[in-house]
Amino acid sequence: MAEAIQNTNVFSSSKKRMNPDDSNRDDDIIAKKLPTKPTWEDPVMALANARHEFGEHGGVNMSIEASATFTVMEPETLSRMFAGELGPDRDFFIYSRHFNPTVLNLGRQMAALEGTEAAYCTSSGMSAISSILLQLVSSGENIVASQTLYGGTHALLTHFLPRSSNITTTFVDIRDLEKTKEAIVEGRTKVLYFESMSNPTLTVANIPELSRIAHEKGVMVVVDNTFAPMVVSPARLGADVVIHSISKYISGGADIIAGAVCGPASLLNSLMDLHQGAFMLLGPTMNAKVAFELSERIPHLGLRVKEHCHRALVYAQRMKKMGLKVIYPGLEDHPDHLLLKSISNKDYGYGGMICLDMGTEAKANKLMNLLQNYTQFGLMAVSLGYYETLMSCSGSSTSSELNEEEQALAGISPGLVRMSIGYSGTLEQRWGQFEKALSRLQEPGLFGKN
Repeated sequence: MAEAIQNTNVFSSSKKRMNPDDSNRDDDIIAKKLPTKPTWEDPVMALANARHEFGEHGGVNMSIEASATFTVMEPETLSRMFAGELGPDRDFFIYSRHFNPTVLNLGRQMAALEGTEAAYCTSSGMSAISSILLQLVSSGENIVASQTLYGGTHALLTHFLPRSSNITTTFVDIRDLEKTKEAIVEGRTKVLYFESMSNPTLTVANIPELSRIAHEKGVMVVVDNTFAPMVVSPARLGADVVIHSISKYISGGADIIAGAVCGPASLLNSLMDLHQGAFMLLGPTMNAKVAFELSERIPHLGLRVKEHCHRALVYAQRMKKMGLKVIYPGLEDHPDHLLLKSISNKDYGYGGMICLDMGTEAKANKLMNLLQNYTQFGLMAVSLGYYETLMSCSGSSTSSELNEEEQALAGISPGLVRMSIGYSGTLEQRWGQFEKALSRLQEPGLFGKN
């Protein structure tokens, strides 16, 4: 089976099950179904042009293949599948930890969304991150990463990988291109890792220049695009691999944990190799029923993202006028505003996340308490991409894995409130709730301008 996975594009095949002895099989045709470098389209256009999987009985929605294992009609077929002669490219499946038709279909949608040759979906965002890094980096080798990352990723790089795999990470301020270049050690550094829009400080990565620097030294570029689906397309800008926590914007319902790795078909095939593949051997398998649910949500992702981003921009502009210390890359005075404008996809906005720096954790907590329990503006909860606004004080929650020094280097103040702006209710209704909470605060001079 490993041989079949390595030699065929299982991620893009549209062939249905054939007779095992069909002499008309043409691996070259299968391989040509996607060009080496996909022609880029607007994300919504790309999704609309992707293969639409119909249900078993002609339903407009695909059927769920919930089986863990799959039957064969002839006893010899099973041995041929394990020998690598037959595989998913011809609709022959063995076991859903290896490949599942429903999960493969979601992968095709994710590949279309990000403009990559292939994608494979996993049980969580962290399983996607850990698997791709373990696939690309071996014992004794090095990763260069942004010093501002999601806390779980930072902990993986700082603590787990050095202990378990002898893999070290050099953290840098990726805005300093020269220092990033200096940190990469040719022959030892294998991956440059960063987030397209950093969690939680909303700095924007110069993906084209960072990719150029990495590729000049033979290093793979892996970008977490969880904060900016539709808004930014890292693969179009030079990145090799794009990671998602699908649990966030792509799901949109705060009810599913899932992840994805999008990249070259050859890399995704290697992840599924029977003897050396991290996906195959570590087993971060996505449930087919979860894949089905997610596939039904992706078609309206563009509409949701546009509304998230529209409201975030309006709120950020109004907060700034009130004298609040607001961080949002859609504001013209944000240091990365022009960069994001130059690399983002037209008409999708500047992201749905806002940071409001209250200075101290006590002030941040007071504001969040009022916003949830007094005016119902939003909910005190981690995560993002939900239809309700979600708020958390990053330093004591999603970035708590970083110590005080690391938080300071990452630009995370003790009172930094991360807001994932929702779209429920009307814009003016929610803004009125925000203003009402502010008026309840009694601390004089808290916001500078009054």
